[in-house]
Amino acid sequence: MTLPDIIATIGISMLLVAFALHSRGLMSSETKSYTMLNIIGAGLCGYSAYLIGFYPFVVLETIWAGVALIAFIKIVSRGTPRVV
Repeated sequence: MTLPDIIATIGISMLLVAFALHSRGLMSSETKSYTMLNIIGAGLCGYSAYLIGFYPFVVLETIWAGVALIAFIKIVSRGTPRVV
């Protein structure tokens, strides 16, 4: 397994955990933990795609991470104390 493979596996795992927990009602999309999983997961996936030169996926993941970052900033500015 190459370094980009390892990075992508970690990133995709984070995105899937967030998705699964949210889908089962165990994590709200309005929480810091959910948005951080999306920011870091998408960032890792985007970086992995950059390392292998797959630029359409770099764009997709950069936008995904950016949208999640905006959501995180909104959550923090509201002072939402929820973790899960």
